[in-house]
Amino acid sequence: MSEANPLPYAGIRVVEFTHMVMGPTCGLLLADLGAEVIKVEPIEGDNTRRLLGSGSGFFPTFNRNKKSIALDLKKPEGVEAALRLIATADIVSENFKPGTMKKLGLDYDTLARLNPRLIYVSHKGFLPGPYDHRTALDEVVQMMGGLAYMTGRAGDPLRAGTSVNDIMGGMFGAIGAMAALRQRELTGKGCEVQSALFENNVFLVAQHMMQFAATGKAADPMPSRISAWAVYDVFTVKDGEQIFLAAVSDKQWAIFCKAFGLEDMLADPRLKTNNDRVRARDWMMPILRSHLANHSAAELSEVFERNELPFAPITKPQELFDDPHLNATGGLAPVRMNDGSTAKVPLMPFTLDGERPGIRLQPPHIGEHSRELLKEVGYSDEEIAALETHNITLGD
Repeated sequence: MSEANPLPYAGIRVVEFTHMVMGPTCGLLLADLGAEVIKVEPIEGDNTRRLLGSGSGFFPTFNRNKKSIALDLKKPEGVEAALRLIATADIVSENFKPGTMKKLGLDYDTLARLNPRLIYVSHKGFLPGPYDHRTALDEVVQMMGGLAYMTGRAGDPLRAGTSVNDIMGGMFGAIGAMAALRQRELTGKGCEVQSALFENNVFLVAQHMMQFAATGKAADPMPSRISAWAVYDVFTVKDGEQIFLAAVSDKQWAIFCKAFGLEDMLADPRLKTNNDRVRARDWMMPILRSHLANHSAAELSEVFERNELPFAPITKPQELFDDPHLNATGGLAPVRMNDGSTAKVPLMPFTLDGERPGIRLQPPHIGEHSRELLKEVGYSDEEIAALETHNITLGD
């Protein structure tokens, strides 16, 4: 975006006390949309920087377009520096366990007394209520919130293959912050926004809850569900390749049958409508699987694409780096990894005036912006040096 057409949250300052995924996602969304997001880290840095395995990509994924200040909040001088920074902020965001920010004197009630216009976003496991004392993780709420049951096979609950509640919980925190900014324009006052993993998960499975409310029948787990569409499956084809193929309307069914020489099935009165075909799946699908088995996935993709039918290759995450659509449309951007190397990271999945919000700042080094931010809130060079000497702050 240009100066003549700035990003929508340019001029908004966010101070975040976050780690892992949920809180950082909220800051990421606001940062990508132009806000100045300042990440307050401990002197040793956010622990997320040092995760291995499934967490090794968390920091570069969720912390671009942010500044970093390192402060020891266990010492009063560190809290004082944080308070000075917060005094310049529009939004404070945090995702530490309940009570942590209150112990530091950085809770909403304390800060709102200092600045009634402040918007304070808390990301927790549960909204206030009987469960709010529990420790929550994405996996915990997926299990107790019905998502793991719906994802796995019957008797084998399975968490979704990504941090769906952490990411969406952070998104809803950001949406709440956006709503609070608009409300502040109308009232002149800030407010507290709360977002929670469990309630987010319940929102995700609402369609299955309402299916029961509408039909009186419980939703089956996805692997054993009765699909609403007759052809809506993964097919194993030539050389053991797999591909997802679908025909979700009567028109698509006709196109599908004609494309693959299945005129007899198209004419079969038992398969006339989609609902007829859903009821006939037990005998219909083996015929279709056998008929398509000798085609390669590439051949099927070509036919389905030419006929504007839904299809998808079964893609592994690492293969997306070379996806021609993502690369042609600018959906991936260079990002600095924890070890200093460069990889490509997905950008926000929307455009503003035809452009994807991009990377203005690489994920920061620990305390990369400590000195400039402390100077901005009134610390002298001598005072900053003293804070560094006493290990209360850390410069990059």
